[in-house]
Amino acid sequence: MSNIFNKLRESLQKTRDVTFGKIATFFGATEIDDSTFDDLEELLIQADVGVETTLNLIDTAIEKVDELGYTRMSQLEDLLRTELSALLFDAVEPDFTEKPTVIMVAGVNGSGKTTSIGKLAARYKRMDKSVLLVGADTYRAAAADQLEVWADRVGVPIITGQQDSDPGAVTYDGIKSAIARNIDVVLIDTAGRLHTRYNLMEEIKKVYRVAEKALPGAPHQSWIVIDTTTGQNALRQAEAFGKAVNLNGAILAKLDSSAKGGMVFAIKDQLGLPVIYAGLGEKVEDLELFDKRSFIDGIFTKNEGK
Repeated sequence: MSNIFNKLRESLQKTRDVTFGKIATFFGATEIDDSTFDDLEELLIQADVGVETTLNLIDTAIEKVDELGYTRMSQLEDLLRTELSALLFDAVEPDFTEKPTVIMVAGVNGSGKTTSIGKLAARYKRMDKSVLLVGADTYRAAAADQLEVWADRVGVPIITGQQDSDPGAVTYDGIKSAIARNIDVVLIDTAGRLHTRYNLMEEIKKVYRVAEKALPGAPHQSWIVIDTTTGQNALRQAEAFGKAVNLNGAILAKLDSSAKGGMVFAIKDQLGLPVIYAGLGEKVEDLELFDKRSFIDGIFTKNEGK
């Protein structure tokens, strides 16, 4: 846990410095006064928590401060931490009871999707699971090449199709191959669709349906990779993907290079999705199971020398 906290703390430096550092300073005051909640509302919105989520937090804080008779800022800070914690799920690693466990990964181009899939493959291989990558992004010329690079790097097999071939057929063949080869985990890389393109989102739906035809109950997990550097816009993307397929989790990419970590709190509040993993760097091992306590401690921890 200590190592995870240290990694998270380091990766959250930009979020802490640019946004939540101001909130930490704000709580340095002694007493709650008439301007406290207006100021806190402004700071939370600046921290990219989102307007809707912020207003809900402020309403709850006002109600509980009044109910509990709080007068000190330290009490309000503890209250805010508790309410922020309630906006996050405890992450749970897949149990891999299904064999193969089929995991479909979606996200727009540039979100860090393929890199996240490579890191997942490495993580599961370290857990002594056999892994097969399936390249169902057959429209982007470099997609299969990028996935093959990760397959070679991690040392796992891969199934891809020709460019512009049917992604559903590749998905079907990949799952059937995994069954025949007694593979533990199948990771499906779907096309990085722009969430505003209706016809392209239909292809994602097709891949989802074909997976179920190849193996009843599949995909067992459907995750969206969210580029945390894009802040609230990433939530609109995830919302659109969620309407196309039954998403049940999110992976935070580029958390180490984002100043907009506050958007994490809106993922449950607005989308109802648990964050499963967080990308904390460029190394293959820099993908950690998301720990909400460490995350909250990481954004509120004061930097040395500041």
